[in-house]
Amino acid sequence: MKVLSVINDEELHKFYETISKNVQRLRKEQNKPQLDLVLEMGLKSTSFFSKCENSKDNHHFNLEHIYKIAVVLNVDITEFF
Repeated sequence: MKVLSVINDEELHKFYETISKNVQRLRKEQNKPQLDLVLEMGLKSTSFFSKCENSKDNHHFNLEHIYKIAVVLNVDITEFF
């Protein structure tokens, strides 16, 4: 078992990036525009979502976002990991 102090920033960044790329891939596979997904999630703007999806400015999806995206896209939440 890994001790949390052993996980460095680079590993964490790769973890978030994997999730972001999978969100983007699954969204595009369903031809779902960002705006449609964002609105169905109950968010008001694509700006934050876009930054998360593209791993910009240290933005990333939290568990609530991932859950809502899975529901909207009708995919198993494990697809993001």
